[in-house]
Amino acid sequence: MSSTTLFSPFQSTNLSLSNRIVMAPMTRQFSPNGIPTADVAGYYKRRAEGGTGLIITEGTTVNDKVATMDANIPQFHGEAALAGWKKVVDEVHAAGGKIMPQLWHVGMARVAEKAPFPELPSAGPSGLFKPGKQGAEPMTVAHIEAVIEAFAQAAADAKAIGMDGIEIHGAHGYLIDQFFWEGTNQRTDGWGGSMENRGRFAVEIIKAIRAATAPDFPIVLRYSQWKQQDYTARLAHTPAELEAFLLPLSNAGVDIFHCSQRRYWESEFEGSALNLAGWTKKLTGKPTITVGSVGLNDDFFGAFKGQDSGTRAVDDLLERLDAGEFDLVAVGRALLQDPNWAIKIKENRLDDLQQYSGKALATLS
Repeated sequence: MSSTTLFSPFQSTNLSLSNRIVMAPMTRQFSPNGIPTADVAGYYKRRAEGGTGLIITEGTTVNDKVATMDANIPQFHGEAALAGWKKVVDEVHAAGGKIMPQLWHVGMARVAEKAPFPELPSAGPSGLFKPGKQGAEPMTVAHIEAVIEAFAQAAADAKAIGMDGIEIHGAHGYLIDQFFWEGTNQRTDGWGGSMENRGRFAVEIIKAIRAATAPDFPIVLRYSQWKQQDYTARLAHTPAELEAFLLPLSNAGVDIFHCSQRRYWESEFEGSALNLAGWTKKLTGKPTITVGSVGLNDDFFGAFKGQDSGTRAVDDLLERLDAGEFDLVAVGRALLQDPNWAIKIKENRLDDLQQYSGKALATLS
């Protein structure tokens, strides 16, 4: 199967890329006190040199004291951290790549006693880590509004230091997804209840980011059906429900949807072969990124059990891309293990691909 489409340029209304390969965000905890170092810049530079079209950084936390779960996760606020990220941007651009930060608030996934400011409780719409597991009081409206502003300021700072856009982390059971998910959002005010109200937090973040940046500044939203708290969880059980969830986000200003699955080749709804990215593109008309064990035989949860994930042929992926099911392909562990994965795929050096060992020092954000 030809990889021509994978290495064809991508052009949307506000983003141009040399190919369709995206580096998926992967948390590394290699930024002491939240400050990205020269090693972080070198890490991303090598992926740009290896032919990756767009790099989305590891999750970087917005300016809220309880946004992070570890002091070594990079932050996207403060003079020192932003200076570190400026060096990352410059290194990636010098290598011919493009890069966006993933803006993140971990919400109730934070374990207070292991995080900075352990005296402060973690934050969530209803203080629930998962259905039935209470960990804190519900967020106040003032705190909700402050976090919205923190996302907007981080996006404005990203634009100021030369980032090529931003990605909002709205997946995997972290704060924004905790608002999305009925299981963790039991609010009875305007921030909970209906699907529209549960999506309001993300809608307001998107609108605030748009207002703080520019009409043509690229905004990517990563979302998932599954949660780290429940792999079988679903925000939408039917295409109609998914459309009701997605359209307000699209109308608020999302340019590209990053659709996270455990395995990209699995269909999202019965009766259709389309995966989550395929359905999202069909329902919104917006470009989509597919992600989920690209280049691997197993999903990433096996790695936590010490299992290896061997390389997987990409023929079915290329067929779907050629058919226009989605527009971009995010690569996580395969690219983490091998910074030259893109070049090797392009040159058909499949025997030279490094096999993921299950022991790499990162997890998917």
